[in-house]
Amino acid sequence: QVQLVESGGGLVQAGGSLRLSCVRSERTLNTDAMGWFRQAPGKEREFVSAIMATGATTRYAPSVKGRFTISRDHDKKTVYLQMDKLTSDDTAVYYCAAGANILILLAGSANSWGKGTQVTVSS
Repeated sequence: QVQLVESGGGLVQAGGSLRLSCVRSERTLNTDAMGWFRQAPGKEREFVSAIMATGATTRYAPSVKGRFTISRDHDKKTVYLQMDKLTSDDTAVYYCAAGANILILLAGSANSWGKGTQVTVSS
């Protein structure tokens, strides 16, 4: 099973930026699609972004498209989420996820989940 550890969350003012990182465990195959989800207080978890193993294909939720950028470094077994122009609506716990392909992640059916990192945007 994939082990995922997120980092990079924190408190930022509206309009600011943060970069989240998610490191995979050494025993995992690096062929999975990777993605980010988030869950705000009182709301259901929602898809944010995903990237194929090759990095050739990415997907974004409409609410973050143009502001967030997902990328991955195979050598470091790390996936990143660069978040710019943050707003209070982006406040949530952000979770890293791994799945066999992007379609599985888009369906919310990831094979593995991280424990999450808190992102708080102050207005």
